Amino acid sequence: MTHARTIWEEGREPGRRVVALGVALALTVAALDLELTGRMSLLFDLVFIALSVIVALLVHPRDFFAIGVLPPLLMVGVFLLLALTRPETIANHGDGVVQAVVSGLGHHSISLFVGYALCLGSLAMRRHVLAQRAEAAASREAHDPRNADESLVPAE
Repeated sequence: MTHARTIWEEGREPGRRVVALGVALALTVAALDLELTGRMSLLFDLVFIALSVIVALLVHPRDFFAIGVLPPLLMVGVFLLLALTRPETIANHGDGVVQAVVSGLGHHSISLFVGYALCLGSLAMRRHVLAQRAEAAASREAHDPRNADESLVPAE
């Protein structure tokens, strides 16, 4: 008997692809946000939160660690690029690179916290569901009469 797969069991993409997708989408939304508003705004925050959940749901279970550390590194990476090229988009005009990154992280800390918490929560839920499914499959296999130990069957 097979069960219907849940959203927690669907992710099958390799970690490298999911990380590359996350970086590409984060940079794209950052560029779009800058084009529309001239600063990093709520648009970036909302997409960052959604992106953090999406990557957690797409990745193959063997690559959970790569995605478990992705959201903070992704935000720092985007803000570092902005601090090097357009620091006024995340900080005050005239702030140095380090100060701009710290300011950007401070201004967007709620979205970082929420996105990271949802990412880790999704990974934890996926791990729990996959462990339950594996345990149930092992239990079914152990109780399957076709798997009975042949040494217990009397010889003819």
